[in-house]
Amino acid sequence: MLKEESMTIRALPESDATKSDNSFLLQYFEDFRSAVSPSDQVISDLILAKQKLVDASHSNKKIIVLGNGGSAAIASHFSVDLTKNAGIRSINFNEADLLTCFSNDFGYQEAYAKAVEFYGDPGDILIAISSSGKSSNIIKSIQKARDGKFSAVLTFSGMENDNPLKQLGDINFWVDSFAYNLIENTHQVWLLSIVDLIIGKSVYSA
Repeated sequence: MLKEESMTIRALPESDATKSDNSFLLQYFEDFRSAVSPSDQVISDLILAKQKLVDASHSNKKIIVLGNGGSAAIASHFSVDLTKNAGIRSINFNEADLLTCFSNDFGYQEAYAKAVEFYGDPGDILIAISSSGKSSNIIKSIQKARDGKFSAVLTFSGMENDNPLKQLGDINFWVDSFAYNLIENTHQVWLLSIVDLIIGKSVYSA
């Protein structure tokens, strides 16, 4: 007769791969906590950005938000929430028909600049997002906003502290990291915090 097997469940030994993954994630979220935690300057700039958006809205002006790739998705998310939840009119230019048309006719490097030229009005605000701060199509759009007498330009960038985009805005939000996902996630948290700051609460019916 076979000896009855013990019903005790023994924990499997932790593999080296699991230990490595655990260490990676602990460090990853610590790096994100460090990136997203605002300095006094960031807090002050977020409040100033909120006031500029509110003032523009009271003057019947709009907010234009630009980004490429992941930053384009962030631009869409922020633009929709700003319009629907905070009641501040905002647009972005992520539609395939517009981008392909303008890129075909003017070149991709000029597509956003041309969109700003065609759709922007004096007194509008431009929010320009680039993780590296080096996206030439985003940078070119800022000059067009200046030419169009926008009331303010806000930039969101990361990586090198002296990146070109960071030199061009009236308010410049910079993430001290070279990790794309940490930079993009921090940009999204900071931008959406402005939406909730305008609303005056973080829990509400969407």
